Parts: sequence; structure tokens; C-alpha cells
Amino acid sequence: MSYAVITGASSGIGKHFAAVCASQGYDLILIARRKEALEEIGKVLSERHGIEYKVLVADLSDMEEVKKTYEEIKSFDIDIFFNNAGLGDAGRFTETDLQKELFMIDVNIKALHAFTKYMLSYFKDRGEGYLLNVGSSAGLLPAGPFMATYYASKSYVVSLSRALAEELKQEGSRVYVGVLCPGPVNTEFNDVANVEFALPGISASDCAKAAYRGMKKRQTVIVPTATMKLARLGSRLLPEPLTVKITAHQQKKKKGL
Repeated sequence: MSYAVITGASSGIGKHFAAVCASQGYDLILIARRKEALEEIGKVLSERHGIEYKVLVADLSDMEEVKKTYEEIKSFDIDIFFNNAGLGDAGRFTETDLQKELFMIDVNIKALHAFTKYMLSYFKDRGEGYLLNVGSSAGLLPAGPFMATYYASKSYVVSLSRALAEELKQEGSRVYVGVLCPGPVNTEFNDVANVEFALPGISASDCAKAAYRGMKKRQTVIVPTATMKLARLGSRLLPEPLTVKITAHQQKKKKGL
């Protein structure tokens, strides 16, 4: 069986991507910084579904480790690659931590960009394959005051993914590129980003299942819930300055600013 590769696989949506793919018979390559968590996930899914798994420990803020990771996986028969690793932060831009923001940019943008470059070349040589980048509903909005760096990073992910999807379509390629844009999801992300969402989150399991279905249907932009689909439509109809103002209000509520 072919492999599914998941970055940020030790928790949250990444962990559930692994579960969905294992249930479909895919062998797994699990990538994150926490080896014990990866081993536990791989062991449970292997026993449950009879699949094989490989664990790779990597700090994806380091571009040398990103390159090394790709060199380790490129000899496998990979059918799916989930560019899932990422993090966020919230607060006034003048008060948030610069080093955390630069780390966020390294993981959310630079590592994702590099893996996208590597894996598109890999899939084009293979003749087919699925690459799903994990963005956010934040990336569908014009800006996100009080989560400025995170919103900007996810806008990059959405823009890049849409552009590549169109390039592939115009080439008549069988390679798929899409972007997952969920709203709030109940994961460790909330604690790392130091936020409490104003809207109720969906489960990481439901998000991963919706993403897998959308990917197999070759949807370019996957928005898992009806609420976020309506919010996306509303943001299109409103003037951008008003959308930004409303977004700022929601972010301030999260942080009590």
C-alpha cells in the first residue's frame, strides 16, 4: 500500500489525519518533534488497522531539517502528503513575542513552502498524488488584527495553494493541490496560540474526515462547516474595511483586550 505523510502528526488535526488514512489502508510516515507521541499513535493505528508506520522526528522551523526529512521520505511510495504543521499566537502586534512570530513564519510558511516544492516535483514525476496544505478560515479574510502574523501566514498558504492548483489544472495534471480552511477546531493549537475562540470549535476528528473527503473530491478550498461557509460568504459581501473591523472585534473578545 502507498504511504500518507503527515507533518505535525503528534496531536490535533494531524493525529486524526493519520487515523483517517490508516482506516483507508494507507501506511503512515508521521513527522513532528515529539517522538513518544508519534510512536504511540503509530503503534495504536498499526494494531487497529494492520498498517505499517515510520516515525521521523524533526524541528520544521529549521530548513536543513526540512530538507533532510524530505531526503528520508522520497524513496517511499507516497500517495498523500498533509502539510499540517503550524502554530499561532494572539495579542497586540507591539506586545507579542518576536521570536515566537519568526518561529511561526518558519513553520507556517517556509517549511510548508519547501515541502510543497519538494512534493509537487515528487508527485509530478510519479504521475499523481495528493498534497493538502492546512490553512485556516483566517487565510480567507483580508486581515486579522490581534492575530496579525498568524492571519498573514495563513493568507500565504491559501494564496499559494490556489495558484498551484490552477497551474496543475491548466497542465492537465493528475496531481492534486488543495487547502483546508477550518474555523475553530478543538486542539492544542488554542493553548499554544493563547486564545479562546468566540465560536464553538468542531472536533479534530470531524475536521480531518471532512478534509479527506474534500481532498478525494479534488476540492481546491475545503471549508468543513456550514457556519464557516456562511462566514466566508458574508466576508465576500461586506466591504473589506468592515470585515477587518469585525475580525478585530472577535480577536479582542478572545484576548479580553
